[in-house]
Amino acid sequence: MSLYDDAVSVLKGYDGADEQQDGLRRTYLDHLAVHPDGMWKACGAGHLTASALVIDPERGRVLLTLHRKLRMWLQMGGHCEPQDGTLAAAALREATEESGITGLGLLSGGPVRLDRHPIPAPCHWHLDVQYAATASAGAVEQISEESLDLRWFPYDEVAAVADASVVRLLESTRERLDQGR
Repeated sequence: MSLYDDAVSVLKGYDGADEQQDGLRRTYLDHLAVHPDGMWKACGAGHLTASALVIDPERGRVLLTLHRKLRMWLQMGGHCEPQDGTLAAAALREATEESGITGLGLLSGGPVRLDRHPIPAPCHWHLDVQYAATASAGAVEQISEESLDLRWFPYDEVAAVADASVVRLLESTRERLDQGR
């Protein structure tokens, strides 16, 4: 199965539990139907990306990166690469590369959220498929060249440093954790 086929399958099976998320799911599927290259950065109309919020549920905290280019506190994530067999693998690879933490594990149940956001030309949109990854006790982070900083934030401090998309991702992740999925 190709990464494109995996993305279509993941999106068809995604249940975002509200109209806004279902609308994004349809937008992503429509985009891929029109753009067979919609998985790749080279797709000028926009492309899918994969990200993961790194969490430490035992300590009630999340690891955010101060993105070098955007200068915003965000979850780990980025572009799909040819060696990624699945969206989940892309998200896990990005989280591992950007956090420096080995042994991260994605929460079961597939993506936690979808988030579509504009980016500067020549591309126009990131259609982000967002996962959540748990860090083991004692995990040690290491700043990558893509980050200005990495920092653990208690859940209740995330809204003060990150934008609304990260706050929504954290809320959805916590709901998933509470449901035991």
